[in-house]
Amino acid sequence: MTQEEPAIAVSGLRKAYGDNVAVAGVDLEVRRGEVFALLGPNGAGKTTTVEILEGYRHRDGGSVSVLGADPQHADKAWRSRVGIVLQGTGEFDDLTVSEVVRHFAGFYPNPDDPATVIRRVGLGDKERARTHTLSGGQKRRLDVALGIIGRPELLFLDEPTTGFDPEARREFWDLIRDLSAAGTTIVLTTHYLEEAEALADRLAVIAGGSLIAVSTPQALGDRQSAPATVSWRTADGTVERKETSTPTALIAEIATGFGGEVPGLTVTRPTLEDVYLTMIGHR
Repeated sequence: MTQEEPAIAVSGLRKAYGDNVAVAGVDLEVRRGEVFALLGPNGAGKTTTVEILEGYRHRDGGSVSVLGADPQHADKAWRSRVGIVLQGTGEFDDLTVSEVVRHFAGFYPNPDDPATVIRRVGLGDKERARTHTLSGGQKRRLDVALGIIGRPELLFLDEPTTGFDPEARREFWDLIRDLSAAGTTIVLTTHYLEEAEALADRLAVIAGGSLIAVSTPQALGDRQSAPATVSWRTADGTVERKETSTPTALIAEIATGFGGEVPGLTVTRPTLEDVYLTMIGHR
C-alpha cells in the first residue's frame, strides 16, 4: 500500500437489521496519516460503520478497503496493523498495568516496548499498580496503551474521553496529537464537538444511516462565510446585537459612534455545535 492510497475507502456501504436500515449507501475516504472524526447522534449508523471497518460486522452491500484489504476477509497479519480502543477493553483487576500491557504485546508480531508505551500514555508512575486501583481516566489510558502496543498503522478510538475531567481530556488530546504526528491514521468517534474541532483534520456527519457532510471542522456548513453576530454595550448599559456579513465595517461604524473603544464588543460566528445540530435536525 502506497502513501497515496487512502487508509480507508468505502463505496455504497449498506447494512440493515431486518427492516431497520442502519447504513444506507455511505461513501467515505480517510487519508493516510489524518485524524478523521465521525459525528452523529445515537442510532445514526456510525457504530455499525466503524464495526464494519474494523472487520467485526459483515456488510450487506458496497465495497470496503481498509489498509488495502477487505476487513470482512482480512487475516491475522492485517489485524496486527489495526489498533482498536473500545469504550471498555476489559477488567484485569488482579494484574498490574505492566503485566496487562506485556500480555497484550505478546499478541503482535512486532510490538512496541511495553515500558515505553506505558510512559507514552502517561501511566509511568502506575506501572506496578493493580488495575483496580486506577481512576477512570487512568483506565482509559490503559485502554489506549493496549490499542497502540502493536504499533498500528490505523487506530480506531471510540468515545475515548467519556468521563474525563477537563484537565485529563486536554492531556489525552496531546497524546492523540503525538500519535498522529508519528504517522498513525486515527478514526475517532465522539459526542464532544470541541474534541472533534481540536483534533480532527476532517470530519463526517452521519444521521439516519446516511452521510450528510464531509469537511474540515472549520468549513463544515460554510461556517467561515456564515453571518457574524456583533454585540456591544450601549451607553445606558444594555447589550445590543446585530447580525451582519460585514462585521469589520459594522465595528468601524460603531467605534466611530463611541469615539474609539467599543465597550463589551464581541464577534461570533456559528460554532461547530450550532452547525452540527442544524444538520442533524435539531434547533
